[in-house]
Amino acid sequence: MAREQPDTGPHSRFTDDLIGLDPDDPEARAFAAHLDRMERSGPNFTIESSLAGVADFAESTNRMDGVRRHFAWLVVTLILLGVLLGAWETLRLALTWLAG
Repeated sequence: MAREQPDTGPHSRFTDDLIGLDPDDPEARAFAAHLDRMERSGPNFTIESSLAGVADFAESTNRMDGVRRHFAWLVVTLILLGVLLGAWETLRLALTWLAG
């Protein structure tokens, strides 16, 4: 007996969870993508998963508008400012140690 292959095509969510919804409807596709993101699991302690989390944050930021989008940009700016400040202090301490 041949085993059935799992449906892994773009409409697999519509045959499993979203039965009865039109797979060509943009809102239904967006909801299916949302469900895929919510059910995605994996190790959260690797660099790859951290980068995937950043990518998910960036994608969700692009979908937002108004005050939420501005707040997300503020958070990103503050994070980058903190990284730059930390790098500057590390470089300053390293140069001080080398000169001393």
